Amino acid sequence: MKITLVPQRRDDTLTLSKFGDILTVNGEDFDFSGVAEGIDLARDAVACEWLASDVVRQDGDLRLSLILPHGADASEEILYPAPLIVLDDGPIALPSTSREATVSGAATG
Repeated sequence: MKITLVPQRRDDTLTLSKFGDILTVNGEDFDFSGVAEGIDLARDAVACEWLASDVVRQDGDLRLSLILPHGADASEEILYPAPLIVLDDGPIALPSTSREATVSGAATG
């Protein structure tokens, strides 16, 4: 699964996980197993406020864009996020949501 993140100034949070073709967004499951190779599932057909694009299966992988909420003090990692390539099932790690979190999580040495 390839997830492109679209940063947006919002005060809410986003949690993601996946199991096969099921993407769980803030506790709600979205089953994309019915999306066939080369077919677009229109964003409007999915009742997910976080979805920012159609969903397509290309070369066997699901591809979609999700809104990435951030606060006023967003880090560069949030403002210009790299796409997520999600191979394993389970929780999906998102970039830190603020400069403070990025600094406090930095390794020292």
